[in-house]
Amino acid sequence: MIQSFDPTQLTVGDLQTLLQNAVAPRPIAFASTIDKDGNPNLSPFSFFNVVSSDPPILLFSPARKGENGGLKDTYFNIKEVPEVVINMVNFDLVEQMSLSSVSYAKGVNEFEKAGLTALPSDLVRPFRVKESPVQFECVVQQVIELGTAAGAGNLMLCLVKKIHVHTSILDTNGQIDPFLIDLVGRMGGPYYVRTVKEALFQIPKPLGIMAMGIDQLPNHIKHSPYLTGNELARLGGVEALPTPTGKEPKAIDFEEAKKCIEAGNIWDAFALLY
Repeated sequence: MIQSFDPTQLTVGDLQTLLQNAVAPRPIAFASTIDKDGNPNLSPFSFFNVVSSDPPILLFSPARKGENGGLKDTYFNIKEVPEVVINMVNFDLVEQMSLSSVSYAKGVNEFEKAGLTALPSDLVRPFRVKESPVQFECVVQQVIELGTAAGAGNLMLCLVKKIHVHTSILDTNGQIDPFLIDLVGRMGGPYYVRTVKEALFQIPKPLGIMAMGIDQLPNHIKHSPYLTGNELARLGGVEALPTPTGKEPKAIDFEEAKKCIEAGNIWDAFALLY
């Protein structure tokens, strides 16, 4: 059964709750800005992602306040000084990040309120968060205002000018290790998710080949009630079905085949499915 919703028939609060619970987890942009008088501001936003590699562009949205449609200090600061440092949030930082989200009066320094260290940037005026594992110094190229109603977004297109990475999160190849960076993501309501080891898994991507797809699997496999969509996708991720060996066929064993698929032994799985 599926329940359907018409966004125009929902209150702003109910619609936001539905969106944020469904589109999750979301990375968090811990955005540091500064006004024309040099007053710093620090605020988190989970409407955020990387949208381009060349040029390197990050996008985040300080939406209008849901209760009255008011604009946030981050928006006004970027209008005055079109620069921002986007600091990534890991588990060690999450409570301080949450504390900084309080709607303090303009001019209040969230770095001080949250007990964080303001580190001078190299190329832009806003400060970096020293405790953040990765810090992006950015110039805001464009602000796209999506409306004036409560909850309307303001898209900030941010060109990355410099990236700072704590060496403690790098692997032996100099790349960011997902097990070491320990990022957190925003869910709905008060919930967050942590990228601990148990939460991470790998999917072998069919790169460099033309995967045959699930539609090319034999019917007794494709329509089997014993195999999930994920398992069928693993089987369909090869270029072609295995060549018949001419040996006496074995009895089909879906349970053992499932174990082989889980272990990544796709050809052994096929042998048990024929």
